[in-house]
Amino acid sequence: MLSYFLRRVAIAIPTILLISIFVFALQKLLPGDPLLVLAGEERDPEVLEFLREKYRLNDPIPVQYITWVGNALQGDLGTSFRTNQPVTELIGQKLPVTIQLAVMSLIFAVLIGIPAGILSAYKKGTLTDYIANIVALSGLSIPNFWLGIMLILLVSVKWQLLPASGYVPLSEDFWLSIKTMLMPAFVLGTALAATLMRHTRSAMLGVLTSDYVRTARAKGLSERKVVLKHAFRNALTPIVTLTALLFGELIAGAVLTEQIFTIPGFGKLVVDAVFNRDYAVVQGIVLVTAVGFIIMNLLADMAYFLLNPRLRSA
Repeated sequence: MLSYFLRRVAIAIPTILLISIFVFALQKLLPGDPLLVLAGEERDPEVLEFLREKYRLNDPIPVQYITWVGNALQGDLGTSFRTNQPVTELIGQKLPVTIQLAVMSLIFAVLIGIPAGILSAYKKGTLTDYIANIVALSGLSIPNFWLGIMLILLVSVKWQLLPASGYVPLSEDFWLSIKTMLMPAFVLGTALAATLMRHTRSAMLGVLTSDYVRTARAKGLSERKVVLKHAFRNALTPIVTLTALLFGELIAGAVLTEQIFTIPGFGKLVVDAVFNRDYAVVQGIVLVTAVGFIIMNLLADMAYFLLNPRLRSA
């Protein structure tokens, strides 16, 4: 297992390096100069020169990149041009909010998508299968912003069951925090549940026709044991892999939902940074998100290794 893990890490390291080059180069290609905002309305050349020296923007681009990467390896992602706060500190404040939203969304996706996929595969060709596929297609087709607005109008405005927006930290009020996150988590979770359902159905269809499933039925085992213990257990490998990658997608892709429900997470931070041309914050967020994706991919590979006996025996 250690050699398998080390091989995956060896692949991940150059991937992170290429991503860092891409992120840094893309920032340099963006139009506009954020220092013009810091320099004030007069834009005194001396002030601009001082700021360029302060942020080392007069150095050659390769030197700037090496300096940025070296600082990032030490946990220093730079300083926000707008707030003068360390980017690491800003990310540390917003990341727990987005992680909470991602975890709750993934719970919704797993609880809805996997049972629906198993049932759809077991009832292939029946009315249940068609209904499950229609619901999954609807989940993929309905825009998150529309579903979020409809939920706010019905659940919050009309029925007054849940808060319409905002965020309360878990440490401050646990249950109120859960209540404020339920609707945005459901909005994100339903879309992922549709993806998870279709992959679960596909994996289960391939397993249910295998020889060992027919052997289990021939032994007289109940259908519940055949489907859940034998079939689903062997179909679990691609499902676990997909679930890990969906979690990484949630961390990176909750921008619109966070804006709709006024959640102060990664989404709001990156939108504000883009509009304010706060490139240090944008670079830090993109880099952290990319590294998070790679880590989730590594965890998915480890899960695949543990669930697949053929890899363990190789």
